[in-house]
Amino acid sequence: MKALDYVAEVSAVPIGDILRRYPLAVDYLANMRLTGIDETKTLPEILENVDEDMLEEFGLDREEVIFHFSAFLEAFSRMDESIETISSITILGGRDKTGRPEMLELTVTPGEVVSIVGPTGSGKSRLLEDIECLAQRDTPTARQILINGSVPDLDKRFSTGGKLVAQLSQNMNFVMDLTVQEFLEMHAKSRMIPESAAVVKKCFTVANSLAGEKFTLDTKVTQLSGGQSRSLMIADTALLSSSPIILIDELENAGIDRREAIEILVGNEKIVLMSTHDPLLALRADKRIVIRNGGVIKVIETTAEEEQTLHKIEAIDSALLNIRNQLRRGAIVTNESIPEFQEK
Repeated sequence: MKALDYVAEVSAVPIGDILRRYPLAVDYLANMRLTGIDETKTLPEILENVDEDMLEEFGLDREEVIFHFSAFLEAFSRMDESIETISSITILGGRDKTGRPEMLELTVTPGEVVSIVGPTGSGKSRLLEDIECLAQRDTPTARQILINGSVPDLDKRFSTGGKLVAQLSQNMNFVMDLTVQEFLEMHAKSRMIPESAAVVKKCFTVANSLAGEKFTLDTKVTQLSGGQSRSLMIADTALLSSSPIILIDELENAGIDRREAIEILVGNEKIVLMSTHDPLLALRADKRIVIRNGGVIKVIETTAEEEQTLHKIEAIDSALLNIRNQLRRGAIVTNESIPEFQEK
């Protein structure tokens, strides 16, 4: 809708209906000292009973309040509309550290997972950075990233709001003094998500299902451990974030349920690319990019035989998880604790 359409809507629709559609508008009205209002009335009807001296403090008259409120609603609607439907992301090869060209053209679609493997320092994080900035032959690797088969507009590359790409790095620290509930509610309101209370509750439940050590809605985000922070951000990214492309740097170091984390992201139709040293994560991906000396040397599709091997790796991983949990509980680990590895 255009600005004038919002003015017409604000002038004709009860304010309660507008607040339910745009939850963040509650804060806007509160800043204007418009609290405890009759939600059955329209904004112009409410403003009829507002003292003019109060409006003068903000340098506005009644008509200007309506116009500014309408512009506020339009701005946040544009922010959501700026996230286009992503049908694919394509990585076009550049060059490795010696200048040798990468023979690469890889297209990834929503619901797909691609792992990025290679030795430490081989360039896995650099590939994630190229994707995050939607590189256009203007980074050290000279790679190019296409969205839906086309070069992305400049505003999509450098916009601070409505970003196409979200990155979950190895180290995540909060600086805001909010509880988990306040943090999730703030994000839900900023995205103008309908039924936000239910979404916040689901996001919290998912985050706790991923975390090794549980936390509460009243826990301060600054008090969360590294694993708890990653759990919260994965749930937030899957359920609240509008970014369709998710980049993850070494999920195995997060201390969370890695398999469930990937399933949650893929289940919400995200494109997931992750650098990893973990064979469980690498083989759970649909494809894996192999990097050496700063360049992609091959792309491998996970085979049926590897999927069978994955079941054995999962059994080993489960046994190791059992040992870790026993140690955390202060139990004594014995040979009988891991029957899969008993000597014949």
